[in-house]
Amino acid sequence: MNATTAPASSTCVPSDAPGAAEANAVIAGARERIDALDAEIIALIRRRMAVSDEVKQARLAVGGPRLALAREMEILATYRDGLGGDGTTIAMTVLELCRGKL
Repeated sequence: MNATTAPASSTCVPSDAPGAAEANAVIAGARERIDALDAEIIALIRRRMAVSDEVKQARLAVGGPRLALAREMEILATYRDGLGGDGTTIAMTVLELCRGKL
């Protein structure tokens, strides 16, 4: 399906608007890139979950705590520094995923 025949629900520009075909083509291409990026992000989070579990298992094997709160604070700061205030929310979600709570 090309941009000129895409259903209205998949575009942001009404088909009768001037330049709609070009705008909808840009939108469709950008959405494809977003979908690819989302797939990469999901794959990276899954890899991070596996590595986090490896760290947790090594800590537990020697009687250490399940969580390292000081390390989690470092991670929160990294996300906040890299993404601003909303980075903390993203970091908390990632940490919860890695703990197996979501």
